[in-house]
Amino acid sequence: MFYVALVEPEIPPNTGNIARLCAATRTPLHIVGVAGFRLDERAVRRAGLDYWPEVSLRRHRDLEALRAALPEARFVYLTTKAETPYTDWEFAEGDCLVFGRETRGLPEEVLSANRERCLRIPVLNPNVRSLNLANAVAIVLYEALRQTGAFRP
Repeated sequence: MFYVALVEPEIPPNTGNIARLCAATRTPLHIVGVAGFRLDERAVRRAGLDYWPEVSLRRHRDLEALRAALPEARFVYLTTKAETPYTDWEFAEGDCLVFGRETRGLPEEVLSANRERCLRIPVLNPNVRSLNLANAVAIVLYEALRQTGAFRP
């Protein structure tokens, strides 16, 4: 099992796509800090997210609360500022994949304190700074699941 953590997500459709991905892969989703939109039952029902009951969702006030909730997890931080591509990383069950806000990414103090566990998704076109958050989560989560044999019968 893996965990996906979104730090202060800002764009509802991204979080909705990530929630569906997490439901499909049985991956718990953790929202850290204040989301830029409502996630209550009424808002979810109004948005027509019929898969929402399948999402294992937890909320945390900050990254420290997330770490306290997952004391055995190894935290891996995804950022455009990392040197190590995600394809060079050896994922292990129990890893928590941490993604930052769509507009700013993860705080610099988090990245500088965890450089050895910061990964990036290579982008071939230098005129494109990053990928969409939902796409980034899908790419990295599926690689982690592939590496750990989740798709074997």
